[in-house]
Amino acid sequence: MDSPPALKPLPTRLETGDRSRIESERYAEWESRGLFEPRGQGAPFTIPIPPPNVTGILHMGHALNNTLQDILIRFHRMLGDRTLWVPGTDHAGIATQHVVEEQLAKSGVTRKGLGRPGFVQEVWKWKEEYGGRILGQLRRLGASCDWKHLRFTMDEGLSRAVREVFVRLYEKGLIYRGTYIVNWCPHDQTALSDDEVEMEEAEGSLWHIRYPIVGEPGKFVTVATTRPETMLGDTAVAVHPEDERYARLHGQKVLLPLQRREIPVVTDAAVDKNFGTGAVKVTPGHDPADFEIGKRHALPVVNILTPEGTLNENAGKFRGLAVPAGREAVVKALEAEGLLERVEALRHSVGHCYRCHAVIEPFVSEQWFVRMKPLKQAAARATRDGLVRFYPARWEKVYLDWLDTPRDWCISRQIWWGHRIPVWYCRSCPKLTVATADPDRCAHCGSTEIRQDEDVLDTWFSSALWPFSTLGWPEKTSDLETHYPNSTLVTDRGIIYFWVARMVMMGLEFMGRPPFRDVVIHGTILDAQGRKMSKSLGNGIDPLDMIQQYGADAVRFSLADLCTEGQDVKLAPTRFEKGRNFVTKIQNGVRFALTTLAGEEPAAPGPPRIEDRWILSRCQAAAREATAALEQYRFSEAAGVLWRLFWNELCDVYLELAKPRLREAGPDRARARATLADALSAALRLLHPLLPHMTEEWWRHFRATPAGARAEAASAPDLIVAPWPRYAAEKTDAEAERVMQRVLEVVTAVRNIRAKNTLPPGKPVKVVLSTTKPEDALALEAGREILKRLAGASEVSAGIRMTKPAASATEVVGGVQVFVPIEGIIDRDSEIARLKAMLAEKRAQELAMKRTLENEDFLQKAPPAVVEQRRKALRAIGEEIEKIRKNLEDLGARD
Repeated sequence: MDSPPALKPLPTRLETGDRSRIESERYAEWESRGLFEPRGQGAPFTIPIPPPNVTGILHMGHALNNTLQDILIRFHRMLGDRTLWVPGTDHAGIATQHVVEEQLAKSGVTRKGLGRPGFVQEVWKWKEEYGGRILGQLRRLGASCDWKHLRFTMDEGLSRAVREVFVRLYEKGLIYRGTYIVNWCPHDQTALSDDEVEMEEAEGSLWHIRYPIVGEPGKFVTVATTRPETMLGDTAVAVHPEDERYARLHGQKVLLPLQRREIPVVTDAAVDKNFGTGAVKVTPGHDPADFEIGKRHALPVVNILTPEGTLNENAGKFRGLAVPAGREAVVKALEAEGLLERVEALRHSVGHCYRCHAVIEPFVSEQWFVRMKPLKQAAARATRDGLVRFYPARWEKVYLDWLDTPRDWCISRQIWWGHRIPVWYCRSCPKLTVATADPDRCAHCGSTEIRQDEDVLDTWFSSALWPFSTLGWPEKTSDLETHYPNSTLVTDRGIIYFWVARMVMMGLEFMGRPPFRDVVIHGTILDAQGRKMSKSLGNGIDPLDMIQQYGADAVRFSLADLCTEGQDVKLAPTRFEKGRNFVTKIQNGVRFALTTLAGEEPAAPGPPRIEDRWILSRCQAAAREATAALEQYRFSEAAGVLWRLFWNELCDVYLELAKPRLREAGPDRARARATLADALSAALRLLHPLLPHMTEEWWRHFRATPAGARAEAASAPDLIVAPWPRYAAEKTDAEAERVMQRVLEVVTAVRNIRAKNTLPPGKPVKVVLSTTKPEDALALEAGREILKRLAGASEVSAGIRMTKPAASATEVVGGVQVFVPIEGIIDRDSEIARLKAMLAEKRAQELAMKRTLENEDFLQKAPPAVVEQRRKALRAIGEEIEKIRKNLEDLGARD
């Protein structure tokens, strides 16, 4: 590992250009020097990146997901673990084919016009030109992936793994071909698995249709449907066998409206006799439940749709109409024949394609399936046995509920871009050749007249192999031996079924072990109003814009800070200001520290003061808490710990106390410099996983100072591989922390008194502290000078049961009464007049709010959220009134 380059001066202020330059330079240097590659001597720690689609560009979901992964990788790298974060992209079959078709259409070229080989070649060209965009954007975020391990779900190695898995599952009887009802996307003209169908609420209708009873003129069986056009494919009407209303119709026939075809009345226990009329139309070709009824009763399957989603020859005179137009025409025809009994408005769920959002049509076709029951059972058992753990734990139930529903997985797709199914059909015999390598003849009869299946595999089939296929499987590689199983998966809740469960199933089936130990589920990024971000709403936030405006480190910190226990994240651009402000605070603190740490210190350090002992003990506490938070994937908690350490404790307390000591040479300054150096070393190392670029820059400037070079862990030239601060109980100082905690509580109380009584910030005040506990009195006495410095006090008196001075403002903290005499500091009469005027205004507001909330008309008409908002506002005003009354009381006045 070569040395880092020469330092450039640290900017006085961090402007946008400075942030971008530093972030770009640090990242390029890390990558060029191989610092992302596995290098630690500890246990392997491996993360499989959820591979973004090659069609993708970085969105806020990616930014959150990859920030969390990078925090973990950097944390474990600093722990000395042998880290590997495998990057890559997914070929995203349907999505990519759709994008390329749209691009070709602009030039008047169609997929079918090019033919399959020509079109696939165009997709590869598109992939090479545009497919890496998102990887460059991940670099801009600071993702420290090992780019030498970059994989693509259709590269040579992964393609071989896909074929190997298909063949093994087929030979084991877990892959089969069959004619079943599937979810059909008429736009993309392909089958979809159940998990690829998104249900959306829509306004619709429920049509009640009369089916004439054969042999009983004027009598009907009424059924209800949300899809009246599908009645053209009905092959039965079903009733419950115990429904007495229809007992006489068992075995009878009804006349299918418009088609003039007789269909039977069958009995089936699946019919809910308490729903609607208790009679249902049975359309085996276009409804999953009806398909199962049809199998039980050997009913014919009538398909009324073309793959393009128009009515076919089985629809009679409605042939050629698209589904919406066909529905309208069928309803009009039913009305004309007096067979439409009534129509009800209905809000119901409608399935849509997860890619193009076209309405899904249930459709019977021949497809390839994976037999899921044994695979799901194994995956569920592994999780129940504790081999796969979810964080937060509540997501385990969602995962197990899906695994406990063993529906088979339709894996064939009628598109051209993807892994073509490795099955060949023979013209000379009915047998199939299923092989990992392209055969030149039938494996059974030797005929050379064979053709490969036209379909490709579901994208999620290859993605399910990602944790081991990316490591070289089916070969027994050193990567596979070292890094499988992976350690942790970080992903969004939206792909628990699509991806997480299938990876566990495939890992168990082919590797004998789950692919990872921990599954970390984070929330979904929403807009400030709680809506999903989408192009149609125009409410998306571009992370690259935020990085440009605030800096990558600020974006990372803000996202981690917002990521609480898997909850969805409501996001507005202003939420990134917290991260920017934190980076600015650290920059200012570091620049001050660098100035004080520059130059040699001739004196030997003197004995530590209580604040020196305290800040080093607080660094130990932060190391313990941050480590525990990251080990348990509590990212927001880790961010809070680090904010408190640097902003509140190091900058606002320790640096303020150390400034006078750092001005004069001598043993006390030497001690303060040494303490500051050790605290800054710990703080920068703890901050690095969240703020990698700027901490690396600050670290190099820090190490260049004589005091910094002697600090703990300063021998590491690169912060990215510096040792993580390990908690050491012997380095904690309970006494210093107890004293400082009590002192800082009092400082806060004095500041509150200043704020409430509008005391000028620079005006010195006297502080009297009264307690009943001798240990508190001793602590306050020990911290007298600190109190004077931080509270702006000219005099501090502390003792047991001290007398309250006249005209004093009061606060109570932890059993300590804090008195600040304000006589003479402010104009008492003017202050009383001001407070009384404010009190009158607040009481008027309170009265108006009470009247509103006592108004029955308002309570009935206003939304509940508005009512609750008004109640909260009323409570807040009540609290303000009490504070004003307390201030008047302190001034010896009545309200």
